[in-house]
Amino acid sequence: MKTIEALAPDQASLGAAAKLTKRSNWPRLETNEQLGLIWGECQGSGSNPYRVAFDTRDHGYKCTCPSRKFPCKHILGLMWIGATAPASFARVDQTPEWVNDWLGRRRKPGQQPTQAPASSEGKSIDEASRPDESAPVEDAAAAERREAAQRRRAEDTRSAVSAALDELDQWIADQLRLGLAGFVDACSERCRRIAARLVDLKATALAGRIDELPARLMALRGEERPDAAIRELGKLVLLAKAWRAAPDDAELKRLVSTSETRDQILANPDAVHVESDWEVLGEKIVTRRDGLVSHATWLLDLKSSAPRFAVLLDFFPASAGRRSGAFAPGDRFKARLVFYPSRNPLRALVAGRLGDAAPGNWPDFARAGDPLAAYASFQDGAPWLTDCPIILPAGAIALDEKDGAWWQAASDPHGIALPVAGSVSQTLLGLDLAATAALWNGARLELLASQSNMGRLDLS
Repeated sequence: MKTIEALAPDQASLGAAAKLTKRSNWPRLETNEQLGLIWGECQGSGSNPYRVAFDTRDHGYKCTCPSRKFPCKHILGLMWIGATAPASFARVDQTPEWVNDWLGRRRKPGQQPTQAPASSEGKSIDEASRPDESAPVEDAAAAERREAAQRRRAEDTRSAVSAALDELDQWIADQLRLGLAGFVDACSERCRRIAARLVDLKATALAGRIDELPARLMALRGEERPDAAIRELGKLVLLAKAWRAAPDDAELKRLVSTSETRDQILANPDAVHVESDWEVLGEKIVTRRDGLVSHATWLLDLKSSAPRFAVLLDFFPASAGRRSGAFAPGDRFKARLVFYPSRNPLRALVAGRLGDAAPGNWPDFARAGDPLAAYASFQDGAPWLTDCPIILPAGAIALDEKDGAWWQAASDPHGIALPVAGSVSQTLLGLDLAATAALWNGARLELLASQSNMGRLDLS
């Protein structure tokens, strides 16, 4: 069976697969020769073994591990055993339920959907008009099996995530016991280890957040890093406690494990629909350590009396290169947005684009009061979140020449001045800004756009 060469994996994957051929890694190996299937359970780093299946006829495969490599090392290991030690497989005539579920959901290459014969030749009129009772029974049985499989998968995922959060709690306690100074110095290695462990236990979204923590800390000045580290670790503790209290909460599942699909959000009766005029404030594009690029597009509602924002999130492999976005900063359009259900609805989908919106200035949000009141409310509802979009009142960009830090200072002498992340173009120094849109994380501003007497300024 020369299937490994046919799939052309890299040498690193082949080496990892070779290590998985030990019998101790595979407590169960079975085959159904009549169907050309081999399957088994492989003991990974998680508490539950991964379920691996392979079709030797058309090279289809399935593995329950969270790896982003296709095929993963577990599939390659199973194929390796099948090619080099076929006697390791116990021959059976019946396939387990999880293999049947996989077979029922996949379509082989060239296979066409089965259709019931349209002809009723040989039947009387009464027989032809009588409803077929056998098909609904089979459909009901298949639906029941699918629902049972979905319930089992959901329960397995919940158990794995619960174990992941237990390990996260212990890891955070270890970092505090060893000291924050040591954690900041070695955060890259320590965060990568716990993130890999969380991926194995299906807490993939939480793993991505922890994997990005070192980059966020290193972007700060040295004296600010311990405070930022304790803030972020505290948010993780709160998120873990919230998930344990409500593991079925859609927002918490989105932040810890996996997100809903577009179709699920559009069909969700709890999702908020808003039809309005929107302006693209700016973009935030980040290449993550897991090889994905996060592309966030921030929007402002131009018809709301109080500041209302939306963010469109897209993820794609970094190897695909820079992708052209559907929007550019400054674009204005009419659209109906559907927001993901959450305590602070921000993430949204464009359900329908309805044309272009008229140019003009932003609404007058001067009566909104304290610009950081929105952040306080944001944190009260979901203290585990970070970036909060805000509208700052009239002010200007200032530079502290002593330490080179940038600030956004209010024109009102009794107003506030907030530090800006990174640097700002020197051409903006002292320029009167009527209003500024930015992201505030409690320590730094990320500027998106401003309105000035020179027109709209793109700051992202």
